[in-house]
Amino acid sequence: MSSAKLSNAERRRARPGIKEGASLAPTAGTSQEPAELRTPLLQRAGALGFAGSLLLWAAFPPLGWWPLAWLAPIPWLLLVRRHELPGRHPYRMLWLAGGAFWLGVLHWLRLPHPATSIGWVALSGYLAVYLPLFVALSRVAVQRLRWPLVLAAPMVWTGLELAQAHLLTGFNMAALGNSQYRWIALIQIADLAGNYAVGFVVMFVAACLASMGPVGDRRFSLWPLAPLALMLGAVLGYGVMRQSDGEGRPGPRIALLQGSVDTELKHDPARQAQIQEQYSSLSLQALRQKPRPDLLVWPETMYRNPLLVCSADVKPPDEWHGSAEEFKAELARRQNAISEDARWLQVPLLLGIDAAHYGPGTMERYNSAQFIADDGTLGPRYDKMHPVLFGEYVPFARQFPWLCQLSPIGAGIDCGVKTPAFEVAGARLAANICYESCLPHLIRNQVAELRGAGREPDVLVNLTNDGWFWGSSELDLHLMCGVLRAVECRKPFLVAANTGFSAWIDADGHILKQGPRRDQEVVIADVRLDERMSRYVNWGDWPAGLCLAGCACFAFAGWRERRKGTA
Repeated sequence: MSSAKLSNAERRRARPGIKEGASLAPTAGTSQEPAELRTPLLQRAGALGFAGSLLLWAAFPPLGWWPLAWLAPIPWLLLVRRHELPGRHPYRMLWLAGGAFWLGVLHWLRLPHPATSIGWVALSGYLAVYLPLFVALSRVAVQRLRWPLVLAAPMVWTGLELAQAHLLTGFNMAALGNSQYRWIALIQIADLAGNYAVGFVVMFVAACLASMGPVGDRRFSLWPLAPLALMLGAVLGYGVMRQSDGEGRPGPRIALLQGSVDTELKHDPARQAQIQEQYSSLSLQALRQKPRPDLLVWPETMYRNPLLVCSADVKPPDEWHGSAEEFKAELARRQNAISEDARWLQVPLLLGIDAAHYGPGTMERYNSAQFIADDGTLGPRYDKMHPVLFGEYVPFARQFPWLCQLSPIGAGIDCGVKTPAFEVAGARLAANICYESCLPHLIRNQVAELRGAGREPDVLVNLTNDGWFWGSSELDLHLMCGVLRAVECRKPFLVAANTGFSAWIDADGHILKQGPRRDQEVVIADVRLDERMSRYVNWGDWPAGLCLAGCACFAFAGWRERRKGTA
């Protein structure tokens, strides 16, 4: 008999779980709706996840409503407090909410080249994982291990931020603590445990506020105001004390050159000549300042004549048709042309320059900061140690050359291996390049390494080319990182940035001078040298590392609980 000829009674008997004569409508006082449909829309995991992401996005540029960062985690923390996560596929929805935040904050990654849109989506998708992971681990701590939310949430958040700063080459831009870079008294705790300490405090306050509200059978309570007040009082008290510790002593006068060159791929010879001419003009403008600067700093890769060096046993490249000695002489001639600029200007230079080292059958490419004395002598050269994934190198591109065809940068650049210091007007300076200023541990490790060698720098100088991002909010996010690095290391932090923001930041994190957005400027920094000790430089990341260890313990406890439930 076909299904079209079944009677109504036979159809009911054919459907499992429905007795003959039973009504399909729910009886009074009961509900047969799925749990996710009974939960009000605004209380579901997806809605709360997106609410927190929207608030946190608004706390960062372009809006920059930084007080919202203290409220943004509250919707996520309400999910941690609930006995059961509401809504359908809650962790999937939280991943989508995290992805929405990162796509919005990192929208500028699509600007340099059409291919970088792939990296924008891929990076956002990876970073989005941390939001559901934060909720899941915090729920294990609160619901299974009975930890108080005000301790569990900041511990998990801090541990995950440390992991994020190291995994897959590391990414720490738009960290929670960075949003508070203008609250100078608050961010002084960065010299204890890095910007992770600032994020810990912000999450602690949010957890206190989230703990006040009623959830399930828990009533509204005021007790969380006590730890909130104690935490803020202690942190701000420490900040006021640290700011009054020292005035510093006079240091060198440094001119930070900011041209305005919207960067594409600088292969056009005419375009390169225009870049060189613009920065040469800015150099002359800087030298008209009274008193005369002790150092001129050109941003990353803005000195367009490359620095070419070779080893004694060099084998010339195939395109060279002369002898090895003639090749060495040609490289020496080009080096002398670079030295001539310093001799002509009669002032030391720190140049953002492309460098190439020719060896016996090999050539290594570097993104470098080259110091040149006023007599033209080539001094220490810093080669960037942390190339940007897919921006400056493609993994395994040298082993599999076909990968180079997928990227506008080809095989990319090689990594530097050491951090030199150079002296100007009685002060020691150390350079870093571009996104290296976004990684707390990298700058801290460089300072600690130089301290161990008896060459601790007095000033940190960042050379960057943000012309790739066409004046977008990337400039603001990058500047935030420089502010936190200054406080963490207790060093003046100078930024020479193409298209902005060039900046003079003191050791307390004050932005004393700042260049314009997408325009030319010479920023003169009359640096004062700070003699205060940084415990973050001494200790490193072990406080945040303890939080990461706590995350591992929570993950193990959750795994064991899940295994018991399925046994």
